[in-house]
Amino acid sequence: MPYEIKKVFASLPQVERGVSKIIGGDPKGNNFLYTNAEGVIVRDIDDHGRFVNCVRFSPDGNRFATASADGQIYIYDGKTGEKVCALGGGKAHDGGIYAISWSPDSTHLLSASGDKTSKIWDVNVNSVVSTFTMGSTVLDQQLGCLWQKDHLLSISLSGYINYLDKNNPSKPLRVIKGHSKSIQCLTVHKNGGKSYIYSGSHDGHINYWDSETGENDSFAGKGHTNQVSRMTVDESGQLVSCSMDDTVRYTNLMLRDYSGQGLVKMDVQPKCVAVGPGGYAVVVCIGQIVLLKDQKKCFSIDSPGYEPEVVAVHPSGDTVAVGGTDGNVRLYSILGTTLKDEGKLLEAKGPVTDVAYSHDGAFLAVCDASKVVTVFSVADGYSENNVFYGHHAKIVCLAWSPDNEHFASGGMDMMVYVWTLSDPETRVKIQDAHRLHHVSSLAWLDEHTLITTSHDASVKEWTITY
Repeated sequence: MPYEIKKVFASLPQVERGVSKIIGGDPKGNNFLYTNAEGVIVRDIDDHGRFVNCVRFSPDGNRFATASADGQIYIYDGKTGEKVCALGGGKAHDGGIYAISWSPDSTHLLSASGDKTSKIWDVNVNSVVSTFTMGSTVLDQQLGCLWQKDHLLSISLSGYINYLDKNNPSKPLRVIKGHSKSIQCLTVHKNGGKSYIYSGSHDGHINYWDSETGENDSFAGKGHTNQVSRMTVDESGQLVSCSMDDTVRYTNLMLRDYSGQGLVKMDVQPKCVAVGPGGYAVVVCIGQIVLLKDQKKCFSIDSPGYEPEVVAVHPSGDTVAVGGTDGNVRLYSILGTTLKDEGKLLEAKGPVTDVAYSHDGAFLAVCDASKVVTVFSVADGYSENNVFYGHHAKIVCLAWSPDNEHFASGGMDMMVYVWTLSDPETRVKIQDAHRLHHVSSLAWLDEHTLITTSHDASVKEWTITY
């Protein structure tokens, strides 16, 4: 059963570091160590008044430019190190300059500044050709830039990558948005005939991705202010998310706007949320289980006698499975506006880290910190159906395929397994699914398309064949 990586949606590009002709400069900008291809020279230059953030040789080697927190850019002769000019005659920007990049023909320079602008300079005549105003908020500060052939790019403090348009400085050609912090959770949903991926990160941001093109954006308005811990979509097409900011949010996926959306304030920090039919949602908090009905709290179990971690609601909406750090799963019944403990205890092999019902409701999968997935048969009174071994470290997440015959698990070992329900030995093993960090969440777009995410701030789409 092979697999292949179909797409990688990364928030920031990885680039190979080139060999710079300028070796370095001291923080105060008084000394520069550079090479002119014949030797290494240390030159005392005291033009800048504050930290030097960037030094770049022109591609032809005839000049080098320095950019500083003092808002100035100086041009020097590449062979002698003598100052040629200060761009703009004085300050090149109203704020500190964090990056500069030369044009391929060595005649122009692109600069990025904390004053929220990027500029193109004609170095030969010492004048500004274009000014790109990127916004008015702190996150619009420009921290990096690159001039690569015909492409001009800048990077904002928000982590967004801007493709600059020389012919229209007022609007970028394209803005690539993504997460700049680790992604904690994801879910999928079809909207307007398209399949979308929704991802939530450590800094409270939620992004949505077109699964076909990789185009993405974030929700408008003020949303979560801390880590998004879990997300799911309810029967009315609303994204239900819980966060370390002690809230549960309901966001309309047609509007994708936080403004005026449902907000439920929790008494303690929520860790997981699951939804069922009839407007129900169950939230697992620190030392508490809360039942919501139509976006309102209607019942809670305080101090349940164990620490609840994760929750799943049966597709029928009548049963709730709650996994705890004590290695057990407890079953509750939804009775109107209350939760009733059924006294049923399912034993996992270790502290429970995730639970998931199959889409047809026939099976409950439970993963744990002891690297095991246990599947229980609902029709047989939640008897143990099968046990799945393979991970080398704690399993973090589970997701059932729409075919109800397969499910995927992701772990701290950076591996993803796709299991066959009837035969634990028949499986797809995706080694190093995310090389930089562990797999934090999983979801299926269809029977052959698996979505994974990680603390490496990327979302990956895999094609699975059996």
